[in-house]
Amino acid sequence: MTHFAFTHSSRSTRFFALATMLGVLVMGTSSSVCAKDLPTVKAQLTTLPQVPAPITRKEPAHVLVNVEAKEYVGTLADGVQYKFWSFNGTVPGPMIRVRVGDTVEIHLKNHADSKFPHNMDLHAVNGPGGGAGSNLAIPGKEGMFAFKALNPGLYIYHCASPVPNIPAHISNGMYGLILVDPQGGLPPVDQEYAVFQSEFFTMPSAEKGIMELSMEKGLAEHPDHVVFNGKAGALIGDGQLTAKAGDTIRLYVGNIGPNSASSFHIIGEIFDRVYVEGAIGGTINENVQTTLIPSAGAVIVEFKVDVPGAYLLVDHSIFRVAKGAVGILSVEGKDNLSTFNPMDASN
Repeated sequence: MTHFAFTHSSRSTRFFALATMLGVLVMGTSSSVCAKDLPTVKAQLTTLPQVPAPITRKEPAHVLVNVEAKEYVGTLADGVQYKFWSFNGTVPGPMIRVRVGDTVEIHLKNHADSKFPHNMDLHAVNGPGGGAGSNLAIPGKEGMFAFKALNPGLYIYHCASPVPNIPAHISNGMYGLILVDPQGGLPPVDQEYAVFQSEFFTMPSAEKGIMELSMEKGLAEHPDHVVFNGKAGALIGDGQLTAKAGDTIRLYVGNIGPNSASSFHIIGEIFDRVYVEGAIGGTINENVQTTLIPSAGAVIVEFKVDVPGAYLLVDHSIFRVAKGAVGILSVEGKDNLSTFNPMDASN
């Protein structure tokens, strides 16, 4: 395996060594998953906040998922350029949707211009390392493995390459969502969107005007930016979510951390249903104001928007709003004064 040199403190040295060791421990031998007699389909992948269409198949299939690891410089916030590592050139990576019983075949290509090896650890996998040890790909090469989707739910996936260490890959943007639909699918709604929260720890790189990961800030758990869908303002302006009054909305919300839990809240809305920790078939809470999403966890929330207006999506650990954790759901339609009446006190 290629080795890379870094300069850092003794504490970071110990941390890098531990993280690398953990990465080695998840490396395993690949095993075949039989997809005999199943029809083969190509997975539909979407860029957040868009969600792949519900699966209407009545039977399992052999699903091909093609992803490419890319390292690139992009916008993290106004005036802030950052060295991202990504899946398919976006942060977060694409959303994947499959069905319980599907045999899912993951193909991860690593772009030839990459500097580091990359892989995919999918929390939807029952197997060593979530598959990370079976699909590690050095620059210019491809890794692959297959697994059977046994458990319905909303899951995180992320890179778990031990070089230079697992936290670096996660902190730089290598994560996404995979939804495993139950048999028969979820109840229909009018709108589905995906939102992903993450933290960034930055310092100037050797290239003028471009920031990169500060491992020391990560160790101290002091993020400079806490954002939705990969950058500050991703869900504002042209990127805001839209709906009409009366719509039922389902949000698939992930939080990679890598350190902090999220107190996800929509100002002016109450979640009618919350699939706790993204589990389908588990606990469903009703009439929830704010829901907790652990690091490397997810949640599914459903609600009906009764009144038009602008609704803010926030992490209600409220100082994080100033760091970028805010978005807008813009709802159009007729006023519903029986539900909400902004009375004019001057009359």
